[in-house]
Amino acid sequence: MRSIFLSWHFWALLSAGFAALTAIFAKIGIENVNSDFATFIRTCVILCALGAILVATGQWQSLGSISGRSYVFLVLSGLATGASWICYFRALKIGDAARVAPIDKLSVVFVAILGVAILGERLSLPNWLGVGLIAAGAALVAYKG
Repeated sequence: MRSIFLSWHFWALLSAGFAALTAIFAKIGIENVNSDFATFIRTCVILCALGAILVATGQWQSLGSISGRSYVFLVLSGLATGASWICYFRALKIGDAARVAPIDKLSVVFVAILGVAILGERLSLPNWLGVGLIAAGAALVAYKG
């Protein structure tokens, strides 16, 4: 059982499950709330919860132990996350969760393309086929016919 907790597959599936709950809970939660303010509340909750986890598990790290390069990219990642959340909540405010979430998951397609272009990762033909199917699936789910 311990090996399952060391598997990236396990954590990726949990991430997908929590992302699904995020969409449903957020859609209900933003009914009478400005989407940007809702994003702020969500961010405060995440900050407090993660801070508590770091302290409780002894994983807090000295800020001086992080390289300047890491800081730059973590800040850029944080800005991209914030922009993503703001856009996601605005989309949820005006659209159906069942259509917004699949379009948001086009990030999988973008990560594949950027991973190859920027990080030098390699994907096989079946991998690219899967990326194409994700893109097609997102378009089909978002289609309102």
